Amino acid sequence: MAFYYEEPSRTFNEYLLIPGYSSKECRMENVSLETPVVKYKKGEKSTITMNIPLVSAIMQSVSDDKLAVALAKEGGISFIFGSQTIENQAAMVKRVKSHKAGFVKSDSNLRPDQTLKDILALKEKTGHSTVAVTDDGTSEGKIQGIVTSRDYRVSRMSLDTKVIDIMTPFSSLVYANEGVTLSEANDMLWENKLNALPIIDKNHRLTYFVFRKDYDSHKANPNELLDENKRYMVGAGVNTKDYEDRIPALIGAGADVLCIDSSEGFTEWQKDTIDFVRSRYGDDVKIGAGNVVDKEGFLYLAEAGADFVKVGIGGGSICITREQKGIGRGQATAVIEVAEARNDYYEKTGIYVPICSDGGIVYDYHMPLAIAMGADFIMLGRYFARFDESPTNKLNINGNYVKEYWGEGSNRARNWQRYDLGGEGTLSFEEGVDSYVPYAGPLKDNVTLSLNKMKSTMCNCGVITIEELQKYTKLTLVSATSIVEGGAHDVILKDAVSNQLR
Repeated sequence: MAFYYEEPSRTFNEYLLIPGYSSKECRMENVSLETPVVKYKKGEKSTITMNIPLVSAIMQSVSDDKLAVALAKEGGISFIFGSQTIENQAAMVKRVKSHKAGFVKSDSNLRPDQTLKDILALKEKTGHSTVAVTDDGTSEGKIQGIVTSRDYRVSRMSLDTKVIDIMTPFSSLVYANEGVTLSEANDMLWENKLNALPIIDKNHRLTYFVFRKDYDSHKANPNELLDENKRYMVGAGVNTKDYEDRIPALIGAGADVLCIDSSEGFTEWQKDTIDFVRSRYGDDVKIGAGNVVDKEGFLYLAEAGADFVKVGIGGGSICITREQKGIGRGQATAVIEVAEARNDYYEKTGIYVPICSDGGIVYDYHMPLAIAMGADFIMLGRYFARFDESPTNKLNINGNYVKEYWGEGSNRARNWQRYDLGGEGTLSFEEGVDSYVPYAGPLKDNVTLSLNKMKSTMCNCGVITIEELQKYTKLTLVSATSIVEGGAHDVILKDAVSNQLR
């Protein structure tokens, strides 16, 4: 008969952290959420570290270039989804890497022979009042001038008025030459009392704008995650089918770290993919693998050379792998066992292989639980799908705003490569659903709130670093009745009464 675990597999919902002694040092402003992303040797430091322990899932409905920039500003990494053409995925990576902090490509451009009517239509479309006037009406054209809302009055001008008659001409513009630093550009903005500073190359072509309003935004993102060239960091997902073509394209586009995207990672196909990376790039290219749920799976991928290992099968909110195939494990139990294996491996080899908890996060308090159990960082799908920056549609259903969210195992995603076991190039059956999630607003506001909760929890536990959280905190199992006790109970909630009275 098959091996049988005596203990049931458990979820994060079945645990609580026990408070510890908090010194005066334990204040939220002193908490560091820095965490390693890729493996390193004892006495050394990981070559990629994040400022927060959050990454976004390798999913069509979650991780595109827009979300990647937003998350990098907060200190985390997005893994651009791989269930698209190689060219499209590489282009997304390239857009993230070319999105210089503070330097903005113009998305509002017109030709001199266009009209005020065109200006107003463009403003309605983009929401931006600064319009670059170029010879061909593109962001790369030779700049002729700039139009702002101060240059026209709709009530007193004809909509047929030509742009050339409204704009501030190039001869009167204050501009900076390509190569200027952000600090120098901001100084020019303030010294000349400008709202926008065009950056021009040697051929008089517009390359970027630097806006006064972005100065405060830049200062508001002290945790932003940048590479050595001050570019936002970004990851990308790959599969075990077309990796020989996809990986070189993604590396060429500038991807900082890769991850094999698979529903189950304890396979020879994953080793083949890692072997390809090591034979072609050595240790210069970083690639994670997974997903696994036990010690054996972790050791297989660690010894194969994975830079980090993803943990979790069937715990995602849109994943139905467990009910379809009967495989998986409670996320808390999986993380605890794999973390123990990771620590033993570190003691024996001197190589620390970070682990990523993927799935099972329902509430914000599950995040510090996952970290305390040994995860170095957390991959989230549903969480990020709710935000403005995710690539899905925002809809109004029965008076409530929602965003679309679908699994990579759904027919909508058509990501058969993620579930392939050497068979036909089709999705045999669905392992994910197509759904909605409640719309939650901007990424920054929500991530800040979630991480403030995590920092507060850590202070209650008497720790101020992730390493201390893993080393010194205590966990307790909770009963079903104590879970009920932990929420509001034995009271009449005002919201419930208000709803009944309507």
